[in-house]
Amino acid sequence: MVDDTRNCDEVGAYLEKICPELQGAVLVIHTKNNGEISESASGKSKEELELLRKQANEIDTLKSPCKAIVSVLMLKEGWDVRNVTTIVGLRAYVAQSNILPEQTLGRGLRRMYFGDDTVRETVSVMGTPAFMDFVESIQSEGVTFERVPMGGGSTREDSLIVEVDTGNEEKNLDALDIPLPRLTRRYQREFRNLDALNPAALGNPLLPLKPFTPEETREIVFKTILDAEIHHTIQLDGSGPADYRSVVAFFARELLKDLRLVGGYDVLYPKVRDFMREHLFSPSPVNLEDPVVLRNLSEPDAGKILYDTFKTAINALTVQETGVTRIEDRIRLREMRPFRTEHRPYLTASKSIFTKTVGEPRSGGFELRFAAFLEAAPDVTAFAKNYLAVGFKLDYVKANGDLSNYTPDFIVRVTNGVIWIVETKGREELDLPQKMVRLKQWCADATAAEENGQRYSFVFVDQTGFEKHAPKTFAGLAASFNDYKA
Repeated sequence: MVDDTRNCDEVGAYLEKICPELQGAVLVIHTKNNGEISESASGKSKEELELLRKQANEIDTLKSPCKAIVSVLMLKEGWDVRNVTTIVGLRAYVAQSNILPEQTLGRGLRRMYFGDDTVRETVSVMGTPAFMDFVESIQSEGVTFERVPMGGGSTREDSLIVEVDTGNEEKNLDALDIPLPRLTRRYQREFRNLDALNPAALGNPLLPLKPFTPEETREIVFKTILDAEIHHTIQLDGSGPADYRSVVAFFARELLKDLRLVGGYDVLYPKVRDFMREHLFSPSPVNLEDPVVLRNLSEPDAGKILYDTFKTAINALTVQETGVTRIEDRIRLREMRPFRTEHRPYLTASKSIFTKTVGEPRSGGFELRFAAFLEAAPDVTAFAKNYLAVGFKLDYVKANGDLSNYTPDFIVRVTNGVIWIVETKGREELDLPQKMVRLKQWCADATAAEENGQRYSFVFVDQTGFEKHAPKTFAGLAASFNDYKA
């Protein structure tokens, strides 16, 4: 990703010059601000542009000769390519919003599949100081990085393959498998409830209307909420009233896009308009045709209050609990497909159906110590780390009201037949209470839905408590760790 279309050709030529394996394999695409291929910047014919689009869409396939893309915004949301192994961010990344670097990094964090279905879980990241500062900052959210040497003479350990241990004749896979019910979603969005949103009752702070000179209101720039990219510009010549409708439409569509709401524009538009006119500025109401008001609406603080206020209210209205759950399918550990992950410490356990229990770096070794406890506990008959490839996850409502998914850490079966879902944590996180409430609810729903009497329970194990008072049995663990049980 480069900073300007003018630099695309130079960077592409430089790559082919210094990397023999990239000669004839670099695709240079000039893009507009929205990531679409730019006809004016490329200066290419219609046939050449169609070929560029085809090459970009097929770069994921084995028949594609291209191994690298140089562009301005091809790594933005919406480009459906999964096999990104290296990200070089040469853009400035100076906007206050971090959405663009988030999108850039996120393209490389998707699961990567090639033609042989082998998963490669490593992405190399390099870039400008601003981009790398952002990459470093996400460690505060629990993400950890592996720093490896580069250049001649550097070495790297091979990645690990995790799979069902079919080659181990000493394991009884039927006994080690732990079937789990796949329940219908507990939460969903009910779009029809948007009509109940009342702009007068949102409780937001009012902003003072800032004065702007005629010169300052001649050109008003509106940027997208998520990535701070220029969306459109209003040019005023003072010959008549300004058309505010495009501004209202802009904010309404941005909200719908971010909340992934399908439909509802006709309901949301008048509510956004009324909020701007009567409930955003002081004194109110304001004249939306006034260029000074439109200039105020383009300010970041006005956009943030409108966005945050409406998002909270829309989540509260549209995220609904169904109240009913049923078993729609079964998850079986022995059906997990093999996957590849980076080389990390792991445990080979006789009580696990998988070949390896691989520890997460962010746990600081706690996951492996807990897995060793499960292996040694006499009342544990089978356990497994709940890898993403298993597919066991729960829908839940985050602290900010958004819908999300949560993947617990371990699945354990004990001698009395009860299946336990275990969450291990070395540190507290913002949404932990919401996750534990949802996990408790899932265990109750799953137990009630089973016709064969199968029971499910959960336990939260914090690292400090576990290391101070290490139990000898799982029954002792379940009895002494009672957080979120009430």
